[in-house]
Amino acid sequence: MTADLGLPGLHSGVELVPTTDAPQTGKDYTSDQEVRWCPGCGDYAVLKAVQGFLPELGLRRENIVFVSGIGCSSRFPYYLDTYGMHSIHGRAPSIATGIATAREDLSVWVVTGDGDALSIGGNHLIHALRRNVNMTILLFNNRIYGLTKGQYSPTSEAGKVTKSTPMGSVDHPFNPVSLALGAEGSFVARTIDSDRKHLTSVLSAAAAHRGTSFVEIYQNCPIFNDGAFDALKGADTKADAIIPLVHGEQIRFGAPLEDGRGSKVLVRDAGTGGVKVVAASGVDEADILVHDAHSPDPSTAFALSRLTDAGYLNTSPIGIFRQVERPTYDDAARAQITTAQGEGADPQARLASLIGGGDTWTVV
Repeated sequence: MTADLGLPGLHSGVELVPTTDAPQTGKDYTSDQEVRWCPGCGDYAVLKAVQGFLPELGLRRENIVFVSGIGCSSRFPYYLDTYGMHSIHGRAPSIATGIATAREDLSVWVVTGDGDALSIGGNHLIHALRRNVNMTILLFNNRIYGLTKGQYSPTSEAGKVTKSTPMGSVDHPFNPVSLALGAEGSFVARTIDSDRKHLTSVLSAAAAHRGTSFVEIYQNCPIFNDGAFDALKGADTKADAIIPLVHGEQIRFGAPLEDGRGSKVLVRDAGTGGVKVVAASGVDEADILVHDAHSPDPSTAFALSRLTDAGYLNTSPIGIFRQVERPTYDDAARAQITTAQGEGADPQARLASLIGGGDTWTVV
């Protein structure tokens, strides 16, 4: 049975679970493989959230495919009872592009890490984003190479002391959200491994989006980079560290005032053209920035992404930065194929026309 899912990111031709079947649960998406990550790894929390979320898609398991590259996060397909592929280092977005283009009936997911996606896989990631292929990319960012035992990664902070940088890293790190926005990503979000409710809500929105959904997940590595995101998770610090982004709402955070609203707000920075944090007291309500994830111009979203850097190292916007609609690569490719084939034409005649079309030469 097929039906319109009502979700723009999921294809209307995807076969739904028959209504005669029992409702799916997270157990239906749990494979028989032993989960092998280090104790306390944030990957466990993400896996449980994904397993719990997938039944909400209303799809058959055979209509879902997870593609991974290389790294700790790339074990993900083994632990899900869906189709999956443990692919090539950094090349998961490219392989997923082929799957999404060839198989419109599949919900395609990529699971990758900051090393896999942003180092050897950097070009593959940005081109998938600019092409806007129908896939959801989950980037686990622990700011370290975990599988190869603790070298610095493309998101490690400057000065990071690791096995490969004993005197401190001299590299300038990537900001994954800034990178995705710069590549014209149509859906760009950030969430945290330990916040199950927020993680699930972002996954739901990402799956509903038609085009490339990019979700950066802050994920703790307890062995090689423990505590990298403590400021965002600590009971005493997270109110001042997390800047929640909710479309259509004022951007407020910090310890609540008497009215229950955050004591800090974001306003436009006339000096830089970006945004800045100021105390809520004394600020005109009209000057407080209202988040617009649907703006076709990504400039403000990019400015928000820079708050993670530029002097706000223990502060990070969390939520959906950008969510806009634009044509997708795989839809356009399939449309071209349909046009080239022509409706009702004889296949052999089409093939002969293709081979004999254009300039031809007779070799004697």
